[in-house]
Amino acid sequence: MPAEVESEFEIAHVLCTDIVGYSKLMIDQQSEYLRKLNDVVRSTEQFQRADASGKLLRIPTGDGMVLVFFTHPQDPAECAVQIAQALKAHPEIQLRMGVHSGPVNRVSDVDERSNVAGAGINIAQRVMDCGDTGHILLSKRVAEDLAHYSKWRPHLHDLGEFEVKHGVKIDIVNLYTDEVGNPALPEKLKDKKVKPASPLARLAKPLIAAALLVAIALVGVWFLVHRNEQKSTTVSPAPVPEKSVAILPFKPLSSQNRDEILEAGMADTLIAKLSNSREIIIPSLTSARKYDEQEHDPLAAGRLLHVRSVLEGTLQKLGDRIRVTARLMNVADGSSIWTGTFDEKFTDVFAVQDTIAQKVAAALALRLSGEEQKRLTKRYTDNTEAYQLYLKGRFYWNKYTEEGFRKSIEYFKQAVEKDPNYALAYAGLADTYSLLGDLSYGTPKETFEQARAYAEKAIRLDDALGEAHLSLGIVKLFYDWDLAGGKKELQRAKDLSPNNPQVYHFYGHYLELAGRLDEAIAETKRGVDLDPTNLLLSNEFAWAYYVSHRFDDAIPLYRKNLEMDPNFVYSSYEISQTFIAKGMYREAIAELNRIRPISGDWSFILAELGCAQAGLGKRAEVESIIEELKKRMASEYIDPVVIAYIYLALDNRDQAFVWLEKAYQERAGNVLWLKVEPKMDPIRGDARFKDLMRRMGLN
Repeated sequence: MPAEVESEFEIAHVLCTDIVGYSKLMIDQQSEYLRKLNDVVRSTEQFQRADASGKLLRIPTGDGMVLVFFTHPQDPAECAVQIAQALKAHPEIQLRMGVHSGPVNRVSDVDERSNVAGAGINIAQRVMDCGDTGHILLSKRVAEDLAHYSKWRPHLHDLGEFEVKHGVKIDIVNLYTDEVGNPALPEKLKDKKVKPASPLARLAKPLIAAALLVAIALVGVWFLVHRNEQKSTTVSPAPVPEKSVAILPFKPLSSQNRDEILEAGMADTLIAKLSNSREIIIPSLTSARKYDEQEHDPLAAGRLLHVRSVLEGTLQKLGDRIRVTARLMNVADGSSIWTGTFDEKFTDVFAVQDTIAQKVAAALALRLSGEEQKRLTKRYTDNTEAYQLYLKGRFYWNKYTEEGFRKSIEYFKQAVEKDPNYALAYAGLADTYSLLGDLSYGTPKETFEQARAYAEKAIRLDDALGEAHLSLGIVKLFYDWDLAGGKKELQRAKDLSPNNPQVYHFYGHYLELAGRLDEAIAETKRGVDLDPTNLLLSNEFAWAYYVSHRFDDAIPLYRKNLEMDPNFVYSSYEISQTFIAKGMYREAIAELNRIRPISGDWSFILAELGCAQAGLGKRAEVESIIEELKKRMASEYIDPVVIAYIYLALDNRDQAFVWLEKAYQERAGNVLWLKVEPKMDPIRGDARFKDLMRRMGLN
């Protein structure tokens, strides 16, 4: 009986698994091995998340199973790695796996069970069939998706194009690490590699594609010209700032004995040194790394980062020596502005950085004040061990996740143990704890009090450290509710670090809380202009419109962020808030359910889902979410404000005020936002709300 089609084609991410030699096993062994494999698969994090969100289809195949994820392209690969790790405890089970992303059709089989058909699952099966015991093989399409992420790229090994069953040609990539996978070339692929086509044949398709693109572009230009004939003015692209440079993470001279943290740290240190000048604009390391990871050439990265010059370099640490080559290039024509090579003892790394910073400043003709010149070559420590620990802290901080923040704290603390006068490391601790508090990743007392102590320590050691004043300003705003004190520290941070986009981000928050909403939008936009590809800053720009009740201006900005990174949780959360403010509850629920497994079921996402469900009158679902959040309070910090939001969405004002009072007593990180949060509009006239604002000093 033919399968019955239930829906149109959609893209799925498929993991096929197969027990090698299954047919040779005894019947009782087959049952036992399948039982163990099922237990291992069900225990993986990716399986549980996708299954809980209803975005997973499980298909038994007799000697294994197929998992069809309708979530993120990384999920089947992540699941495969977790399965391989868990099967180390069951060496008797010899498994091979294959992964592909492609179109599938949801169908019902003869027993009316959900199934899929289509190229997506067929290719995944053929990829798996190429493997031997232990192999995790990927199609080229999946590998290209994963290659955008630094955690995957070192473990992707391109095997080439092979002809498989029915003459189908597939590009195969082998995924393996030191712990899982099989690095050997699969036996089935030996002598089956497709010979490369002639140079002319290889060029044929790209040339045809290029011709089509040119034709399309010409049609587009004709359309724009004729459309603009009716307009009196046209919008020109923003000019590239004259004195602007992107500093890319340094590359290893060889893949052996590389030090990824030092490579990124060299760039981060140079960015910090040169950013002291008010004349120059330098994108953050986060933005530079984004394009670096996509394997753009330096000039392409410079164009995307909207700068006139790019500094790239290579670095290798061998024993007690360091070898560095740096090159400053003009983005317009690729010409070299300056090059330098250094071969020094590692203890002289600080002198190398000073020289590079000075040469770049001179090449860009920066007019440095006496104070800026001092900061250009300022050293915060002469202890190379402390410096390397600090770099590790910054490396994990830049991941901008709770886990990354926690790891960075460990390394910053080790750095100050090596050098108790290392002001920059104390500032790193302050910065990290203040963000943990701001994002409600810990109790206010645990986070903000620690941030205050470390910021004040850093300032005592070096009052000219902008990062420390920024952290102290965050504490004064979000924990002390001291707008005047916060403004003073944030202004000091701006004066000291005029090119740090984060100071404009948080000064924008001060302006929002002060009720100066138009100024807040302009201030936050200044941070975006300094670092236009920074997703967090772009998100805060959209937030400034949201708290200004300009929802239609906020939504396109959030959407642009999600186009750049569909998994950027903060944009998903805040665009959902904006949808709810406009009564677009179904759109909010769809986005929240999409991002929920990716967020790790972050409490803010779950609470916002409750607000959206309340908007549709689904009271039972909302009550279930409230109960789940309350239970989780026993093992993690949940900001009481988010529970108050749900009760307010249910129009249960009494319970909303119970939780708002709890947030006030805890000095929760988000209680300050009540002053401008649109969710509070229905109760702004309530005497209890006015009293809360009075007690917080926010009338």
